[in-house]
Amino acid sequence: MKRVFLFVLGICILGGFLFAAGAKEAKPLGSEENPIVWAFVPSSDTQKVVSGAKAMVDLLQKETGYFYKVLVPTEFGGAIEALATNPPSAHMASLNTFAYIIAAEKKVARAELIAVRRGKTTYNGQIIARAGSGIKDLQDLKGKIFARVDPTSTTGWVIPSLMLRAARIDLEKDIKILDAGSHDGVVSAVYRGDADAGACFVDARTNIQKTNPDVMEKVVVIATTIDVPNDGIQFSPAMPEEMRKKIISAMLKIAKTDEGKKALRQAYNWDDLAALGDSFYDPFRQILQSAGVNPSSFVK
Repeated sequence: MKRVFLFVLGICILGGFLFAAGAKEAKPLGSEENPIVWAFVPSSDTQKVVSGAKAMVDLLQKETGYFYKVLVPTEFGGAIEALATNPPSAHMASLNTFAYIIAAEKKVARAELIAVRRGKTTYNGQIIARAGSGIKDLQDLKGKIFARVDPTSTTGWVIPSLMLRAARIDLEKDIKILDAGSHDGVVSAVYRGDADAGACFVDARTNIQKTNPDVMEKVVVIATTIDVPNDGIQFSPAMPEEMRKKIISAMLKIAKTDEGKKALRQAYNWDDLAALGDSFYDPFRQILQSAGVNPSSFVK
């Protein structure tokens, strides 16, 4: 009799756990208990990105009625992994061009909105060096310390690395790579002398000009890259279509308001958003293919 009682008690407890777990899982995405997670990767000053991100999700919550949570991985690889988990640890992301192409290949992200800066949906990168270092062109980088943003940064490494290879620079033997973590970090490393040269977007030098007024003289540009699609906002395919459409519509509306513009600029220096999808990246994909680049090879 005692065994029967314990067995029944065990079944009741197990049933209670399963009920609680089921109740938790049943909370709809976008509710306060199960918020939509948006992965923001710092491309410049982390505090600025986080502050702008929080302002953006606050505006988005008011507009859509959904609840959001800001996720800040240290690099784009972490954001891709968050999108790739099952269920996703991130439902939205702001990935750079190269990271998005990788995520799209993995079928874990879908582009819907492209950033607009100064009226353009594309941007350029630049390779910089310390003034007076004797570095005038890419060939002069042999034996030097080269600062990059991270392995998957489009203008902070991927495109510049192709330019270096074209200049017959052996990336394994001819240069020592320093991971700076952000575009501002690259400029700062070159400015301080921690690196002889580096790669960043045009013109990341202005981001540290307030605290380093002479940066434009001490850090010079020795090369610029091809046009690269801007970063933007991507969604996990697991997100319901109706929810995705509502968020897209809300973001386009928010981007036209003064509060929205302030938040966009604070987070990523975005001026506006354009409703452009995956096909917008096709010309850039063709460039990578022509160069024989396998995007996945840049991610460990």
